[in-house]
Amino acid sequence: MTSSEKTRPAIRTGSLAAWSSSAAPATGITVYGCEPDEAALFRELAPRHRVATTITAAAVSEANVELAAGNRCISVGHKTPVSNPTLLALSRAGVTYISTRSIGYNHIDVAYAESIGLCVENVAYSPDSVADYTVMLMLMAIRHAKATVLRAEVHDYRLHEVRGKELRDLTVGVIGTGRIGTAVVARLRGFGCRILAYDSRPTAAADYVPLAELLERSDIVTLHTPLTPATFHLLDRERIEQLKPGAYVVNTGRGPLLDTEALVAALESGRLGGAALDVLEGEEGVFYADCGNRPIDDTLPARLQRLPSVIVSPHTAYYTDHALRDTVENSLVNCLKFQSRKQQWI
Repeated sequence: MTSSEKTRPAIRTGSLAAWSSSAAPATGITVYGCEPDEAALFRELAPRHRVATTITAAAVSEANVELAAGNRCISVGHKTPVSNPTLLALSRAGVTYISTRSIGYNHIDVAYAESIGLCVENVAYSPDSVADYTVMLMLMAIRHAKATVLRAEVHDYRLHEVRGKELRDLTVGVIGTGRIGTAVVARLRGFGCRILAYDSRPTAAADYVPLAELLERSDIVTLHTPLTPATFHLLDRERIEQLKPGAYVVNTGRGPLLDTEALVAALESGRLGGAALDVLEGEEGVFYADCGNRPIDDTLPARLQRLPSVIVSPHTAYYTDHALRDTVENSLVNCLKFQSRKQQWI
């Protein structure tokens, strides 16, 4: 099997019933970092696919690789990085396949995993979850929803000092037109706005232009590209300076796609109109936790939230009942497909 075959996205096609045939051999999977709602779905869906599950809320680590004993397949979440020593310990414990319950791989060193015999694949889930949320963030940003709602909470019902904008009057630049970016483009067409796109492989019904031109012409820029070494700080200080005065930045991809320090400077100076961010650099240990009783004033989320033109949400765009069910079911199906491929190679 080639490297590209080992790391290709597990795209969901057709009915999954074929993978739950009573003739299929039973297999086992250890599910790490499993939240209660995920656990309920694993317990519901695993028997249908004749998969035995070992479920733990703890993230995978060297200390708990023994939970994978007897299982060639494990499933991990995206919230905690998987260290190389942990990957090595998993390999030595007999694990050969890792299904990450995410689209991105940036929390796993895939090349190292491959070098020690571990196949890593992602899951496909409904792109509509993130696409819907992205458009919602755009609308909230250009209509000053944060300030309006906060004022109403304290019974201040005055209008915002600056009038809102309508999407049909704006140009939206979509960076990355994979499944999610394409779904965003489809939604934006209904608003009648001008849509520009940038991607090395054009696929969406949009006007593809060079990145510099997209930045210079767009009133809103939204990020949907994977996080790789090549896309780290894709919007760095220089590119942020290329944005139109008053432009908005929306990020539902990965936090490090943005140079956050440069973004904060552009927002504080008033050069940009605002930002709506569901992902952030430095979100680890802050997002998915109740931080109300601990000091976080110097963290990036806190610094950004102090700016009235910035909306921050805790990496929640993907989190819908439909997408979560897709994620769990495709984690199981991926393991079955891998086991089937292994049997064919033997």
